[in-house]
Amino acid sequence: MAAAASSSMAATAVLIPRVPTALRTTRCSALPLLPPRVSTASFSSSVKLIPESRRFSLLQTKASEETTSVDAGELFTDLKEKWEKIENKSTVLIYGGGAIVAVWLSAILVGAINSVPLLPKIMELVGLGYTGWFVYRYLLFKSSRKELATDIEALKKKISGTE
Repeated sequence: MAAAASSSMAATAVLIPRVPTALRTTRCSALPLLPPRVSTASFSSSVKLIPESRRFSLLQTKASEETTSVDAGELFTDLKEKWEKIENKSTVLIYGGGAIVAVWLSAILVGAINSVPLLPKIMELVGLGYTGWFVYRYLLFKSSRKELATDIEALKKKISGTE
């Protein structure tokens, strides 16, 4: 009899819900219950411990004296002047359209590569390896940094046509 009573008590102990009866509501989903909300009294008391002048000094930010506003009218007139100086406008439009199509196609290609299960991780390793090589080759030593700077300047001159 004692064994039967203890087994029935164990069964009732398992069947008792963990939620207090005051918070028990009817649920139709299988989502778990959220933990009870943390009282904000501890947060507000810790904020009150800081002196008021110190509390507001933590929130103050200083604005810079420089203003870098861009006038839209000035920007458009500058762009119009540059557009009028261009001789082959159709070539610029074709290159611009080609650049947009190239970005679009590269986004599609990256999405396709990303959907292959193992390939994104391999591409990350290749990128990390190339980054390491680039840092070792061009950024680690002062002489190689100077070489990189001269290569970049030569490329700028070649692109702008001043070479």
